[in-house]
Amino acid sequence: MEHTERKTMTQKHAAPLLALLCVLCGQSPAAETRDLILIAGQSNAVGYDAKPSELPADAADKDVLFWFRAGDPPPDEFDTTSGGKWTHLQPQPKGNPAPKTKGPRQYGNFANADGGFGPEIGLARALVAKEKKPLAVVKAAWSGTGMAQDWNPADPGTGGSCYRALVSETKAAIAAAKADGVTLRIRALAWVQGESDANATAAPRYTQALGDMIAALRKDLDAPQLIALVAVNTKFGGGKNAFMPKIIEAQQALAAKDPRCAYVDTASATIANSAHYDTAGTLDVGRRFAEALIQAETRLGPSTRP
Repeated sequence: MEHTERKTMTQKHAAPLLALLCVLCGQSPAAETRDLILIAGQSNAVGYDAKPSELPADAADKDVLFWFRAGDPPPDEFDTTSGGKWTHLQPQPKGNPAPKTKGPRQYGNFANADGGFGPEIGLARALVAKEKKPLAVVKAAWSGTGMAQDWNPADPGTGGSCYRALVSETKAAIAAAKADGVTLRIRALAWVQGESDANATAAPRYTQALGDMIAALRKDLDAPQLIALVAVNTKFGGGKNAFMPKIIEAQQALAAKDPRCAYVDTASATIANSAHYDTAGTLDVGRRFAEALIQAETRLGPSTRP
């Protein structure tokens, strides 16, 4: 018994002693490493109609690093943000949205006065519950955005503004984590977008446009292993938008073409209206992303991980 107690005490104090020795020797203790999930897209990635008041509590949220910027296009000072700092997983406040008179795409950041949340919460909770591993999430999403006018990596002007913001927020978040001794490994992108491209002009170009953006993101973030999980609100338009099936087919075509891409079917997710998922639907979409990610990694094998 005495030998066991001594061994336990030795193990208990080994880590802090090692850290102290590293400091005395002028060396930094080994950094913590976490997987990083990116959340991006338009209003259903923002979580426009998901109500924080209806979100069940989960103590595990405190252990998930979270960095966010979301709102209405273009990315600007009216976005709701984590202040360029890491916080923990949580709903996002409404912030100080631009007046709707400022432009046709000023929606108020969130529908509810207490803000909202996107699929990041359901996704992170599902992964943490299953894997019991530390996790980090960066969210960069803007409502009413389309591939050509907001997410085009080849457009140095306003047409690429959301794409550039996604890249810059991710890089800033990774750098800030590194300064705190945390190394982040980019694991996946969870993308909810396509409703704005459900029209005669954009729908035929969607597979190429989304594929080009994902390829650019892997290059610009030096993350060739990144798995892209793509989804759209299949009920957008209440069944009256003739181009929604084309967007779904385009996402499925990209998933068939790119082995590191997976289409995530959200058809059974509950909705608040003809445009957005409700609270339960938003959580469900997040869980579906988590399931799709694990399935994709299983299909690709061990080499898929960073």
